[in-house]
Amino acid sequence: MSRAVLSLGSNLGDRHAYLRLAVDGLRDCLVAVSGVYETEAWGVRDQPDFLNAVCIVDDPAVDHRGWLRRAQELEQAAHRRREQRWGPRTLDVDVVTVDDVRSDDPELLLPHPGTSQRATVLIPWLEIDPAAEVPGHGQAADLLSALSEADRAGVRLRADLVL
Repeated sequence: MSRAVLSLGSNLGDRHAYLRLAVDGLRDCLVAVSGVYETEAWGVRDQPDFLNAVCIVDDPAVDHRGWLRRAQELEQAAHRRREQRWGPRTLDVDVVTVDDVRSDDPELLLPHPGTSQRATVLIPWLEIDPAAEVPGHGQAADLLSALSEADRAGVRLRADLVL
């Protein structure tokens, strides 16, 4: 079994449509998808707010590198251009975890770096998997509770948007 957690984000163009494009591209293996959350940009702050969501996917024929390829294909379908690290993007699909795989390969670090400090990933992930665990870091709920109130408050559910 190859179960993965994927984080989706968009802050250019029709943000909701780009998230839907990603979810639609994963329908064949989709286990769960979170609600849509609006968040301030992280890293480079002088850019539009993001829409974010988290998906759990499962396909026994896909390993961690296969999930990376799927993520990259979805980004290409959204015409993503990589012009600036942490810059604006039509679609960002990050492989957060794949089973208990750990990888220090620069092409695919697992679990995804920074996951344990990002409310933008932890909040939607916990919505669809309350027992979520970040391999090597602990329970996602504990990691979220360790973040500041400001970090948690910056992740706002958009109940008007559905994937």
